[in-house]
Amino acid sequence: MNITQTAVSLNVPDVEASAGFAKAHFGYEEAMAADGFVSLTHAASSTNLIFLATGLSTFKPGEIAGSAGQGLLLVFVVERLDEEFARIEAAGARVVTPPETEPWGERYCQFADPNGLIWQLVEWVAEP
Repeated sequence: MNITQTAVSLNVPDVEASAGFAKAHFGYEEAMAADGFVSLTHAASSTNLIFLATGLSTFKPGEIAGSAGQGLLLVFVVERLDEEFARIEAAGARVVTPPETEPWGERYCQFADPNGLIWQLVEWVAEP
């Protein structure tokens, strides 16, 4: 198998709200869009983010066409987590979890976008 690209596709009630959040706070850029659909790319990632409007008749399989979010974390490993946290918080994003460090060395924080999706930043630290 030769995988040439990866995408994460999420159903949300307001496509533009999640796409705007990704562009404003995480540096994503719009690759393409149509009614109820937007695909985003990032210069430092090979994974695209796709947002689909909940209830699109073209979504298959239909039995799982509900909104994304329950139990889902969008996780991004970054450098200088505290600086990124301060920047995103100052820009008005809703903070879910301020920076904290787990005993195993994972430092993380979390934000929620307007659709309630949880965006998590992680930085691995040598000494918790």
